Amino acid sequence: MSTGSLALLLFGLFVILLVFKVPVSFCLGIASTICLVILGYPLSVIGQRVFAALNSFSIMAIPLFILGGNLMTEGGLSKSLISFCETLLGNVRGGLALVAILACGFFAALSGSGPATVIAIGGMLYPEMVKRGYPDFQVAGLVTVAGGLGPIIPPSIIMVVYCTMTNTSITSLFSAGFVVGGLLILALVLMTLFQGKKYSWPVTGERFSIRRVLKALKKSLLAILMPIIVLGGIYSGFFTPTEAGAVSVLYALIVCMFVYKTVTVKGLMRILRDSAVSCSVIMFIMGTSTTFSWLFTVSGISKYVTDAVEASGLGYYPILLLITGILLIFGFFLEGIATVTLLIPLFLPIAISVGVHPLHLGMIVSLTNVIGCMTPPVANNIFACSTFTGLSLGRISKGEVPYLLSFLTVLLLLVFVPQLVMIFA
Repeated sequence: MSTGSLALLLFGLFVILLVFKVPVSFCLGIASTICLVILGYPLSVIGQRVFAALNSFSIMAIPLFILGGNLMTEGGLSKSLISFCETLLGNVRGGLALVAILACGFFAALSGSGPATVIAIGGMLYPEMVKRGYPDFQVAGLVTVAGGLGPIIPPSIIMVVYCTMTNTSITSLFSAGFVVGGLLILALVLMTLFQGKKYSWPVTGERFSIRRVLKALKKSLLAILMPIIVLGGIYSGFFTPTEAGAVSVLYALIVCMFVYKTVTVKGLMRILRDSAVSCSVIMFIMGTSTTFSWLFTVSGISKYVTDAVEASGLGYYPILLLITGILLIFGFFLEGIATVTLLIPLFLPIAISVGVHPLHLGMIVSLTNVIGCMTPPVANNIFACSTFTGLSLGRISKGEVPYLLSFLTVLLLLVFVPQLVMIFA
């Protein structure tokens, strides 16, 4: 079978199964298995590829960060973070909207998950903001997009997956995540100030006070210390990202069970179960996609595509814009981990062939993944937001538009100014 025919069969089977709403992991596995049989490979290749993909010390960070994030989420630390952020803003028009952004930024460093950030922060602030006169769909749109800071500000599960697949430094990509996360927060703040003035949003009640700030800081100190300890340990070289995941679990367990006492033994069992389910979904997608990706290499599909791109004469920025556009489109229909495991084996050699650094590509992948999580039809952040707002997908999407434009602006800046992340290479 020719390389072109195999590529058509592989992707064709995947798309057909996807159209019939077969889970992504099964689409990848079934398409790979059929092609392996046609090519005459033994089915034992599947087990070998899956084991090789998951037999990694770095991947152990994923279940640990998921568990640590769930402990902090269930431990109710979002309330203290919100109180702290509110004291920083004083008497500002649209102040609660700014609180939502800052609180999402803080919580992102605890959970690493977009939907978890949306529910934890939005679930608490949405009712109060609507009660004070904020338009419901605009509040929903803001917290849906601001929740996207979860996978950008470290620790980030999507970054761990990408770095494991490409042998890129997790520490370097985490560092870049802080820069891009800061830019996203700035873009959201500027858009919120504009929206607040345009629509005359309410003014926060109390003026800025050092005493109030210190009092709120005291209450939220243990929550704020978690990312400082975990990420400080990584950047100081005291422990690896995987060991940092273990530290995050231990810290969250001690704080939530023995200090705040918000997590009981019964609650811990539920958290362990939910974390295991979330982790198994990610691992299963990674495992089934491994054989799919392996076929790219052994069949020559990757080389075929790379050669075609090089022959086209397209340069650095056209290729990068093309890759970014495809990642955004796939993000509309696929969950983030599936998009990364499916496309990175194909895109990485193309990007490298025109001089794109894997670190730069990794940050673009992470940000496009975030945008995909908040754009229909597959929009985990929107679905998370609808659980506590009761608003329709269309109404939440309407409220998202100005904030999505902010994210897209930062994405374009990231594409054309690689120096934003390359200082960490």
